[in-house]
Parts: sequence; C-alpha cells; structure tokens
Amino acid sequence: MKNLISALFVVASAVVVLPALAAGGAGINLDRFPAAKTTELASLQNGARIFANHCLNCHGAALMRWNRLHDIGLNDEQIKSFLIFGDQKVGDTMKVALAAKDGKAWFGKTPPDLSVIVRARTSFDYAGTDYLFTLLRGYYRDSTSPTGWNNVAYPNIGMPHILWELQGPREATIERVAHTEKGYVRTVSVYDASGNVTTTSQPLTGHAKEGTEFSFKAADPARARKYDEDVADLVAYLAFMTDPSGVSRSRIGVWVLVFLVFFTAVAWWMNSKFWRDVK
Repeated sequence: MKNLISALFVVASAVVVLPALAAGGAGINLDRFPAAKTTELASLQNGARIFANHCLNCHGAALMRWNRLHDIGLNDEQIKSFLIFGDQKVGDTMKVALAAKDGKAWFGKTPPDLSVIVRARTSFDYAGTDYLFTLLRGYYRDSTSPTGWNNVAYPNIGMPHILWELQGPREATIERVAHTEKGYVRTVSVYDASGNVTTTSQPLTGHAKEGTEFSFKAADPARARKYDEDVADLVAYLAFMTDPSGVSRSRIGVWVLVFLVFFTAVAWWMNSKFWRDVK
C-alpha cells in the first residue's frame, strides 16, 4: 500500500506540475523528434547511459527499476558495472542522489521525477517527445539569467544546461513578433557564446502573426550534430521509461496482425468449401 501511494503521488505531481512547465514553450514551433529511435536498442542503451550519468544526479525515476533495462538488451552485470552508482541493487528503483530540500533550495523547486515525463509533457497540441527534444536542444547562454542559461522552449528555466559540455558553445538568435499598444513589433535578440545580448526592434505595418522563431550557430557544427543525436537517444530512453513494455508490445502486435490476416484467409477458404455444395 505504501508503494502504491508513493507511485500515485509521483504520477499526480508530474501531471499537475509539468504541464505548467510545458506552457512556457507556447508560441514556438517544436522540432520533430526522430521516432525511429524508440525501437533502436543501441539508441535506448546510449540514452540510458546519458540518463544515469547526467540526469540521475538531480532527477529520480521512482516508478522505474533497474532490471527493466533487460528490455533494451542490458544484463545485470552491464547494469551494475556501467549504470548504477553506490550500493543500489538491480531490483531497486532508480533513486535520486539529490535531497529534495537541497533541490528546492538550489533551483527554487524540487526537480521533478522523470518516470512518466514524456506522458506528462504530452498535450493535444504536441507530443511530449517533441517538447523534450526541443527543450534539451534549446538552451543558450544568457548573462542576465541567475544560472547563466535560458531556453527557447521554457523561458527563464530554473534548470541549468547540464549537458553544455557535450553540445559546445554557440550563438542564439531569437525573433519575437508581438502586439503592443503601438502595433506589432518584431524584436530580434542575438546572444553570443558568452551570453551577451544585442537586441533590435522594428515596428511592423498591418497585421502580423505573433510568435517566436529561433536559430543557433554552433562554434563546432560536428559536435553540435553529435549532441543532437545523443539528445534524441536520451528522449527515446525517457519515452521507454514512460512505457517500458511499449517496444515489445508493438513487436507482438505485428505478429498478431500477421496471424489475423492468415487466419482470416484460412477461414474464408474453409467457409467457401463448406458452403459450396449447399449452394
């Protein structure tokens, strides 16, 4: 009963808190997550590695046990040797190293549990995988932010860019079109690799579509592309945690459909043979 109550609390907190975070990304076009990653074992394994080495320092996964990684091709020895830190067992849930009170003091709120993060970030307007894929690739340096970072999908985000060393430095250009008392105005802000911003504004005539567009210029394009691949793997793994049986269920579903097609063909043939003489 205690475990059930804890699980319900985690799901409830994700559903209540996380959509508010997603609302910060309104007004931008989300990047499309490469859905094929969710069925590639190599991608899921790499995503699990990134999650264990970077995310699990602050975010827990209270509804996910280490031994569920068997479903993505990892055995107990691999899980213990490469992913588990400390004295946790393979049958334990993925516990967080950060104390809840410390997380609230450092970031303003306790970092949310990531067990069902993809489902919690999914709405009628966009998929949770698209949102997370954009969020994790949407950081840019901002010298005016308390953490030194900002995000196009979640402006004024409290979480710093923990994967910045993998991505490398880059320049961000953010263009916003908004309606003011004087009419529509286009504002272009260019953030250099150090977070210094140069802003220009231009009034627009007539009616303009409100919204935000963004682009990035990486100092090392190859490094940035590799980071995008790693983020896609991480999001694929987060999707796996939300529904660990999804991959195997889809695989079984294909064979079920094949069986139904075959059975239908056999049944139709038997029916025609049985009623042939009657007709």
